[in-house]
Amino acid sequence: MRDAWLDLLLGSSCGVCGLPGRVLCDLCEGSLPRSASVAWPTPSPPGLALPVAAGEYAGGLRELVNAHKEHRQFSLARPLGAMLATSVRAILDRLGEGGACLLVPVPSRGPVVRARGHDPMLRVSRHAAGVLRRWGHPVMVERLLRSAGVARDQTGLRAQERSVNLAGSMRCASRAAARRRTRSPDARLVVADDVLTTGATAREAQRALEDSGLRVVGIATIAATSKQFPTPWASEHSGGSLPFLASDD
Repeated sequence: MRDAWLDLLLGSSCGVCGLPGRVLCDLCEGSLPRSASVAWPTPSPPGLALPVAAGEYAGGLRELVNAHKEHRQFSLARPLGAMLATSVRAILDRLGEGGACLLVPVPSRGPVVRARGHDPMLRVSRHAAGVLRRWGHPVMVERLLRSAGVARDQTGLRAQERSVNLAGSMRCASRAAARRRTRSPDARLVVADDVLTTGATAREAQRALEDSGLRVVGIATIAATSKQFPTPWASEHSGGSLPFLASDD
């Protein structure tokens, strides 16, 4: 409520349709995706855990992700967290009954966090976990991953180049991993990220966790690029309400 009040006080407008007021108006929020689909990259990194996304990274959804991440529109963490939660739930539903789930956000590099003034995926993941607990899923957020190297800008890189660029760029906190293996050896880990492009970032996060003896069961994201969602949405939904994304089942 505080974030929404600040949005109104500062004279913001909806990031999808431009209506003055909240950064996401009720109409556009009501049209956000409410289910998720499997989104395998093409080509897919070998060994990638099941990747799921709530919608296509295009149009209004792209604007919302970037407004939260780059422009500190903090109130968007709630609807973005709800979409991330649908992706996590889709993964857990496919696995069936099981133990606790740990949602592990992909880390941002320290200088990037300082420049942005916040850690976007940590904030969104915490909102997603709250939604999932209300849905009856025992989910916790744990910051197990750290940036371990300086990867160059990914813009313009092809899938294989991204994988090479990111190799070894993440590490798992060894003490935290050891505690997790001891306390809940059957915990199911889901890597959380905002956008799935080639899958290179998600695969690097998965590698770092699995090298520490932890079990990764899926990759949950808010959105995936058109390579994963080969539909005309990018051109048809450059603005206005977002498309509803049906489950692939």
